[in-house]
Amino acid sequence: MSFKVVRDNNRLPDLVGIIEELNRTEIHIGVFGSDDSHLLMIANVNEFGANIRPRNAKRLAVPLNKRARGKSPRQFNDLFPLRSQEGTLFLVRNKGANQLEFMYWLATEVNIPERAFIRGSFDSNKEAYAQRAARGLKSVLKGGMTLDSFFIFMGEYMVDGVRPYMTTLSDPPNSFATKGAKGSSNPLIDSGRLRQAITYRVVKV
Repeated sequence: MSFKVVRDNNRLPDLVGIIEELNRTEIHIGVFGSDDSHLLMIANVNEFGANIRPRNAKRLAVPLNKRARGKSPRQFNDLFPLRSQEGTLFLVRNKGANQLEFMYWLATEVNIPERAFIRGSFDSNKEAYAQRAARGLKSVLKGGMTLDSFFIFMGEYMVDGVRPYMTTLSDPPNSFATKGAKGSSNPLIDSGRLRQAITYRVVKV
């Protein structure tokens, strides 16, 4: 008596499971509040823009150089006001040899323009992202890659797309106040902390 071995190679249930898992999973790219709330605020302000007005004072003291960064004008005992011909008010101090050092701009409001580095990088790289996703999904469907590996495959790639986009972004440029106070002329790069904070999360929806 002979026996015939029949193997069921029907992967349709597996493929349906993969599609269902893809439909309820999202990859989020950006800075997340649980990681660093201060950086999250900076990221949101730059991504969407903001109009900042003083709450408990008439004016905002905006640092104009590195000596003033992270400090209140009250920490200096030699500041005095100076108004320009255009009506702009500053806090300055004597630097010697008849020179003044501009320490703060006393602004009634500050308008930070939108610099959409997350959305902009996605729009700039969406064709490359689509091609990579197609390659990854093909591998998943053939059984050569797990879904977890696919999400890592895409998440890391998109993070790597945001960081160089941030580095090369130059428009709109920094304001006169920001140029004097920060460590970089790039609108989104200062210490590099924001760029390094860009990451991804796999989220079930």
